Amino acid sequence: MFLNDRVLIGKNGMEKELAIVLDKANRHGLITGASGSGKTVTLKVMAESFSAAGVPVFLADVKGDLAGTCLPGTANEKINERLNSIGIQNFEFKGFPCTFWDVYGKGGHPIRTTVKSIGATILSRMLGLSEAQEGVLAIAFKIAEDSGLELVDLKDLRLLLQYIGDNRQKYTITYGNVATQSVGSIQRSILMLEEQGGNDFFGEPAIDINDFVKLNNNGYGNINILHAVELFKRPNLYACFLLWLLTILNHTLPEVGDLEKPKIVFFFDEAHLLFDDMPNYMLTQVTQVVKLIRSKGIGLYFISQTPMDIPGDILAQLGNRVQHTLRAYTPAEQKIVKAVASSFRSNPEFNTEEAILNLGTGEALISFVNEKGEPNIVEKATILPPQSMMGAIDDSTRLMVMNQSQFKGKYETAIDRETAYEKIKAEMEEAEAEKVKQEEQKQKEKEEKQKGTSKSGGKQKKSAAEKAFEKTANAALGTIGRQIGKSIFKWFK
Repeated sequence: MFLNDRVLIGKNGMEKELAIVLDKANRHGLITGASGSGKTVTLKVMAESFSAAGVPVFLADVKGDLAGTCLPGTANEKINERLNSIGIQNFEFKGFPCTFWDVYGKGGHPIRTTVKSIGATILSRMLGLSEAQEGVLAIAFKIAEDSGLELVDLKDLRLLLQYIGDNRQKYTITYGNVATQSVGSIQRSILMLEEQGGNDFFGEPAIDINDFVKLNNNGYGNINILHAVELFKRPNLYACFLLWLLTILNHTLPEVGDLEKPKIVFFFDEAHLLFDDMPNYMLTQVTQVVKLIRSKGIGLYFISQTPMDIPGDILAQLGNRVQHTLRAYTPAEQKIVKAVASSFRSNPEFNTEEAILNLGTGEALISFVNEKGEPNIVEKATILPPQSMMGAIDDSTRLMVMNQSQFKGKYETAIDRETAYEKIKAEMEEAEAEKVKQEEQKQKEKEEKQKGTSKSGGKQKKSAAEKAFEKTANAALGTIGRQIGKSIFKWFK
């Protein structure tokens, strides 16, 4: 709830308000808690508040229950009880400006990118490649760059790899060894990615990241909702999509320094998937992006079950934190709770560790960054209810929102222009045609040579029978010749 120029998230009783300082919202944040503890409600309240403050939002809807943000919520007994308990009056239920997006183009406008844009590093993780195979893929990207070949969709990459494999001797000295086995493995991984819907994600027109940074006519920030119900069924693809999004944001948006409010805020739900099995070199890159991206006016908010799901160097960058209840039935779980409690600035009024275990649904421990950029001491709070509708929407409502979108028609029709595939295919066909032409020329020259030899009376190869007949005939002629000679000699004599 955006109230008195503050992003109000919760209250401690009737008096103490827990709000995010708008010009410190790019200090990033974290929402954690056990399943069913209220993380989704907190995410919605934050997203709505930022939107009302004129800050665009991007979030992933992995369950389909965030789509209701486009419609007004309705009062019920529980909501009224919560509002009364924290002294919120004149609470307004309302919908917020939303744009739906979908990698598969079904539950929202299509989101596409090019193979070149996603890069060899993220694509390698998406394909599940080994270190050696990733090296071959990096060589393929470099060859494409040096040869002026545009890698837009997966068929571009497949044919490029085939061409490199067929001509590996040509590239080995300049770029390094290209093992045919690695090429074959990458090709198989690409086919698997295509079966998972990769052809929907890679292509043109590619998404313009600036389309996420829009306000409506009333000055509200647009809430971009990625319909990720299908995408989330492929966790690796979902994680790689978010990594690409993080990377492209950092590369695309300009440096702006500290602003009065963020340029855009991103929520990364199920954030643990981002970091599962992430290679150290990639983790180092992502950590650097998280550190630097706030200078682009971007706030990143991660949602997961515990802070332990987030690597330590990244966790240290997340200043605005909301911790819902955790359950600790085993020594390992109790150890996690203790670690989470120690990450907050303690409040002398209560035991943080005990508080984490005893929080009710809709309650949380909150510590936001203050005006000086320092984390406040942790406070118990009741989270405000969302102003928009909780839950999914029907297909007709989704279609109505999409039809009213300013992006209707911009991304729906895929474009297939001349890229690496067409150029390589033309070159391969030209090489094959030249090979056929040379073979035909050799055959023609051979035939002409044979004809020329025959016309000039040249010796022809004789069969064994012909040679035997000729030898017998010559012997017979020799005998007859000698007899005739003897007869003539006798006659003269």
